[in-house]
Amino acid sequence: MKLLLDTQAFLWFISGDERLSEASRDAIRDSANEVFLSVVSLWEAMVKYQLGKLPLPESPESYLPTQRQRHQIASLPLDEISVSKLADLPPIHRDPFDRMIICQALAYDLTIVTTDDTVAKCPIQILAAGHDKRKEYGSCVPEASTQGVSHPQDGGWQRVPVGWTLS
Repeated sequence: MKLLLDTQAFLWFISGDERLSEASRDAIRDSANEVFLSVVSLWEAMVKYQLGKLPLPESPESYLPTQRQRHQIASLPLDEISVSKLADLPPIHRDPFDRMIICQALAYDLTIVTTDDTVAKCPIQILAAGHDKRKEYGSCVPEASTQGVSHPQDGGWQRVPVGWTLS
């Protein structure tokens, strides 16, 4: 199987976050599978990091490629073939990063590992990475959360577990 990790699934995988489903974790670790991370995910993480919405232990331009290589995940470049798929993509999903990842999956027959229910409505194969309730309440904006840090969820503030979350 050829897997394309969305940004959330990659962050959960490298941080050992328990919200990543066991099936997804096993599929990513299975040496029989080809596993990719799009440069679009790196782009998304860098934008969110610069906006202060994705705290990381190091700057993303060094940390994320190092983690990708450490976990033997291949880099998937963005190319004209993938971008051209935008012309046929239904307007189901508005997030430009997710739309490009969907286009890459379509162009190269990849299965997306994702927590995003909206991505699942697109005409692609997915492997559910887990369910994050916050998908129902916000857009796809990654933010890191650490134990004891609060952020809005379900209309209020509450404690969140260690790990990163696209909300």
